[in-house]
Amino acid sequence: QVHLEESGGGSVQAGGSLRLSCVASGYTHSSNCMGWFRQAPGKEREAVAAIYNGGGSTYYHDSVKGRFTISKDNAKNTLYLQMNSLKPEDTAMYYCAGVREGVYCFEPQGEYEYKHWGQGTQVTVSS
Repeated sequence: QVHLEESGGGSVQAGGSLRLSCVASGYTHSSNCMGWFRQAPGKEREAVAAIYNGGGSTYYHDSVKGRFTISKDNAKNTLYLQMNSLKPEDTAMYYCAGVREGVYCFEPQGEYEYKHWGQGTQVTVSS
């Protein structure tokens, strides 16, 4: 059974950093398309970052460009999201997601592209 487990969330002050991890079990993250999404209270879930095109391309939401970096470690079957210069508006539950093995995504920021999802890790940024 496929299972994605996020970790690394926590509470930090504005300007701080966190590194989220997502370990896959019973599944190997596809280098074709992997992503991070977040959902804040009262808001819809949105794409934060994605890595696709065999790992050669990345997508970032405009609000996190220059602050967040998505990466992966194939040996550890783990997806990461390095978050720097955190802002209160980054407060949300963060989810990792992956597409089916061998599948390429045409819209990496599209939630519909992803088959596998973790249960989330909470990130809280105070001012």
